[in-house]
Amino acid sequence: MNEYSYWVGFDDDAEKICVAILRGEDERPIAEFVVERNDRGMRRLLSQLKRLRGTVRCVYEAGPCGYGLQRWLTSHGVICQVAAPSLTPKKPGKKVKTNRIDARELARLYRGQNLTFVHVPGEEQEALRDLMRAREDARADVLRCRNRLSKFLLRHGHYYTDGVRWTQKHLRWIDSIRLQQPTSEAVLTEYKAALGAALEQLQRYERLVAEEATKPAHAPMVEALSTLRGISTTTALTIKAETGDLRRYRSAPAFMDSTGLVPSEFSTGDDRRQGSITKTGNAHLRRVLIEAAWAYTRRYALRGQVNKRREKLPAELAQVGHRADLRLTGKYRRMVGRHKRPTVAVVAIARELAGFVWAIGQNA
Repeated sequence: MNEYSYWVGFDDDAEKICVAILRGEDERPIAEFVVERNDRGMRRLLSQLKRLRGTVRCVYEAGPCGYGLQRWLTSHGVICQVAAPSLTPKKPGKKVKTNRIDARELARLYRGQNLTFVHVPGEEQEALRDLMRAREDARADVLRCRNRLSKFLLRHGHYYTDGVRWTQKHLRWIDSIRLQQPTSEAVLTEYKAALGAALEQLQRYERLVAEEATKPAHAPMVEALSTLRGISTTTALTIKAETGDLRRYRSAPAFMDSTGLVPSEFSTGDDRRQGSITKTGNAHLRRVLIEAAWAYTRRYALRGQVNKRREKLPAELAQVGHRADLRLTGKYRRMVGRHKRPTVAVVAIARELAGFVWAIGQNA
């Protein structure tokens, strides 16, 4: 019996998986079916795939259902990859979209090698990613609670002018406020309680992050990245969670491209035109790199907390940090001196900072 290559496309959601199977160079699928996303349905799917005589390759797009399907199929000896949905080619003018059509089209694109695949993290890396993203959500919740409370007080004529906001002194000032209407006073109490709960949740996440940073799986990378200004324990763990092993990137430009910090380009012939950054990479990674890059807008000095950290590191790592200080601080000054906006200059610094991060990750 002849053996073929089979290309299998999935379109999955929370309840079911739509499957399309192409054989070799056939134009039409040899099978299309839907399985429920439960134990019985998954056994049926595996049985159908195991019946195929030849090499079976499966693909589906990354989405809210995560990587469970890929891991399950891989554990049963079936090749399965996950495609980046933002980079999947789309036919212009296409007006009909169904799960069945999407599964069939994915199989065709997979066969034609027209898909871009995402890195599937291991379960430990995904757990760390869950923690860091949950902490990020908690920070956003704290910010929203603070905004609601401050705007509520502003509507009632209370505005804090005696120093920095959200310090202990500011919170005591808020506690001293009393509103005349009982309903408004009740709303104020609820806003303060919501802020307190959000802060407590953030503190719990901070403790978990501090515990993760000391684990042998993460501590070497956290310590190595701490040689760079602007990169604290939280930032280093975020980089670790979002990238996994930095050695999987073949070069520094490849890592920069994955962050979406490289400029877009529309060039033809001798005419070269560059635009804003692509923003096609990992948004969480891009955010922490840009936040860290702001540290290089300040004058470089051989003192401070970062130099205390470098004293505890090997000499070669400390030298990487010093080179980054000189290069990135100098570049920021040159760009601002050419009348570039500080925000534009900081994004350029973040792109080069990603190169230093990649270099450290090759040996950490």
